[in-house]
Amino acid sequence: MNVVVVESPAKAKTINKYLGQDYHVLASYGHVRDLPAKDGSVRPDEDFSMSWQVDERGEKRLSEIADAVKNSKHLYLATDPDREGEAISWHIVDELRRRNVLEGVGVERVVFNEITKKAIVEAFEHPRSLNQELIDAYMARRALDYLVGFTLSPVLWRKLPGSRSAGRVQSVALRLISEREAEIEVFKPREYWSIDVNLTNAEGSPFTARLTHLAGEKLDKFGLPDEATAKAAARKLEAAARCSVASVERKQTKRNPYPPFTTSTLQQEASRKLGFGATRTMRVAQKLYEGIDLGGETVGLITYMRTDGVTMAQEALDGTRSLISADYGDPYLPSAPRQYKSKQKNAQEAHEAIRPTDLFRRPKDMGAYLDDDGRRLYELIWNRTVASQMASAELDQVAVDIDVDSGVAQLRATGSIVTFDGFLTLYQESRDDKGSDGDGEADKPGDRRLPKLNEGDAVDRKDVLPEQHFTQPPPRYTEASLVKKMEELGIGRPSTYASILQVLQDRNYVRLEKRRFTPEDRGRLVVAFLSSFFERYVQYNFTAEMEEKLDDISGGRIDWRLVLRDFWSAFSTAIEGASGLSITQVIDALDEDLGPHFFPSDPEDPSKNPRACPSCKEGRLGLRLGRNGGFIGCSNYPDCRFTRPLAVPGDEDETDGVDLSNPKLLGEDPQSNLPITMRKGPFGIYLQVGEPDGDTKPKRASLPKGLSPAEVDLPKALALLALPRDVGAHPEDGKVITAGIGRYGPYVKHGSTYRSLTEGDDVLTIGLNRAVTLIAEAPKRGAAGRPLGDHPDDGKPVTQGKGRFGPYVKHLKLYASVPSDIDPETITLEQALPLLAAQAEKKAQKAGKKPAAKKKAAKKKAAKKKPAAKKKAAKKPAKKAAKKPAAKKKKAVAPTAAD
Repeated sequence: MNVVVVESPAKAKTINKYLGQDYHVLASYGHVRDLPAKDGSVRPDEDFSMSWQVDERGEKRLSEIADAVKNSKHLYLATDPDREGEAISWHIVDELRRRNVLEGVGVERVVFNEITKKAIVEAFEHPRSLNQELIDAYMARRALDYLVGFTLSPVLWRKLPGSRSAGRVQSVALRLISEREAEIEVFKPREYWSIDVNLTNAEGSPFTARLTHLAGEKLDKFGLPDEATAKAAARKLEAAARCSVASVERKQTKRNPYPPFTTSTLQQEASRKLGFGATRTMRVAQKLYEGIDLGGETVGLITYMRTDGVTMAQEALDGTRSLISADYGDPYLPSAPRQYKSKQKNAQEAHEAIRPTDLFRRPKDMGAYLDDDGRRLYELIWNRTVASQMASAELDQVAVDIDVDSGVAQLRATGSIVTFDGFLTLYQESRDDKGSDGDGEADKPGDRRLPKLNEGDAVDRKDVLPEQHFTQPPPRYTEASLVKKMEELGIGRPSTYASILQVLQDRNYVRLEKRRFTPEDRGRLVVAFLSSFFERYVQYNFTAEMEEKLDDISGGRIDWRLVLRDFWSAFSTAIEGASGLSITQVIDALDEDLGPHFFPSDPEDPSKNPRACPSCKEGRLGLRLGRNGGFIGCSNYPDCRFTRPLAVPGDEDETDGVDLSNPKLLGEDPQSNLPITMRKGPFGIYLQVGEPDGDTKPKRASLPKGLSPAEVDLPKALALLALPRDVGAHPEDGKVITAGIGRYGPYVKHGSTYRSLTEGDDVLTIGLNRAVTLIAEAPKRGAAGRPLGDHPDDGKPVTQGKGRFGPYVKHLKLYASVPSDIDPETITLEQALPLLAAQAEKKAQKAGKKPAAKKKAAKKKAAKKKPAAKKKAAKKPAKKAAKKPAAKKKKAVAPTAAD
């Protein structure tokens, strides 16, 4: 028997069918171990040696793999064909060697870019050994991220209360968003005017021209700066006696197609055309890559989706050209295949672009096997791939200059005609921002025809139309434009774009409104702090240069430990310097940087002091830092105690323009014939069937977060009211996985295990593969949790975990919730102890006793003499507390927004 290890159960299922009975394919469910989230996991003093920890989920997978390997001759590592996939394979092999189960077992690595039978069989015919350079690059990246997070984040907590964490790449992305917001805030609109003139030729055919020259001088954008200047120019044009054609310039141009998708361009176009976030795009692409059941045959529909290459295999090029010739005809087929080269200097050209595995699986034929997201993304990838090998579009362009009264003024009219659409018949790339309004229109040249005009022809002037304009501020970043900017700057890699954007939102550093990123004040404070005291490490070129060094490690051109030594030498010095900062230094730096944001001047009264205290009238408002974060306070404290939050959230329109002042009728329930309405309750928007009947409550369902009321029609309402729904049988035990909406939002459930859905998951459409992955990632009940260290009072362990009410820290039987301003993934023992002490005091007060911790500190001897009394006193409230949840559990009714 041969054992094969892949990353996901869906991939395992597909590959197992191709390899046959002599192979046993297992899934690792991603990484099986990682650096423990505590101090000392990476040790610079020991030449960056690392300690790895296998978590509960990883232990289960490793045990399965180890048991299978004991009875096999070969272990094939078939994880993804990138740096992360190589690392997962290395972790598995390293851990199995530690357990002494690889003796006499041949270990080989197989890589493939697509999950088709041909690609899999060919990969197994050409196995290789693990690539140490890729593993080294992973080690360097993981160590860098750990060292930044675990040394910089504590500095943030101490010097900037309310901050969550800092990351090597996420902080630079946050800086991009914050700096764009600062540009918008200081932007001053500038007025300018344009003048269009309606004209007709000798045959009476109309066209429009724009004023470009006045009195012999060419007008730039601000050549007509105000209404008076524009109207004076308009009067000259209206008084003109003669207009004639001064010159006609004609030329033919071509527009070439775009290359096939990379990870970055796929995320950008999916955002613009489909409205998908980066995380959602990658999740759907993963399903298309891992395999879709096509009526009994499971096959991957696209190639590997984490790539920055734009090349295509010769076989794919030949197939694309055959399809173009068959479906569109020879005029749309270039004489030779198009070859593309990435513009990114650190692109890994060995990886193919994202393309369909078989171009003859047309989108219209695949629609029956895909959900809506899968169908739309597959069609986008298919169209882009085919268009990339089609003929160029051809355009005729003409520019006509009109003379007004022999040099008084000059007008210009332009026109263009698409004479051959070429690739445009199938695909037009969208633009993230048209001007500054960001409408995301397709960038397709339209026909702007001009009538017949020849040099010397007289034309008749009709209307003269002056128009006022104002310059627009730079637009906020969308997911698409931010990914594009990060790629241009060399920040991050294809595999990290989606996670970077997600982390910024999870940390509440930014929010996504109308598909555009707005930095929260918490995020801007972090950027201001890092820019003031760690400027080098949030510079764009520093982060890009580090990415280049990681690529050099991958290519075997530089030693990974040398890169870490150079980084740590300077970074540790910067950390030491920041440790001595006073709170006054921090406040002064933040106040100077963010003053224009928090204290904008009044445009109606510029002389008014925006920092004047409204309470005492004498003090100066400034930034202050408290235990829970930043706020605005008066300089006359404590005499003046005026404070206000950093920002006052506006009233958000959760109805999204839908009038819910009265219940909105969506239609009739086909089963009960009762009306289905959408309503607004005290806790949000919800759906209701019928009306209350005596003591019987009508059936209700809350709208899940992110679903706009404007998108809810009768079919969607019926689907929400029908929840929970069966997703499918779990492949390991056959138990049905269900999906529904509870008091904590959308979830999937397997047996007694619940797992909340994440951004991009849809409770109505989530499939079995994704549900199985979420269930596998769910924290198990009774798990020991992540160790933080021993409690100084009794030496017993303090751990961190996550329960149904969120993240917590635990000591013995005492649980304390982790507040939102502390990152549970990086919380330390020093942070956990005050939380536990506060919770102990709170429990003791409820029981009418002083907290045990204080009693112990005050009278150690007395505490030692009466251990039984203390233990007995502590049991009573514990029993009472245990009874209440049990009583609540019987009422398994999930409240809706109406309750």
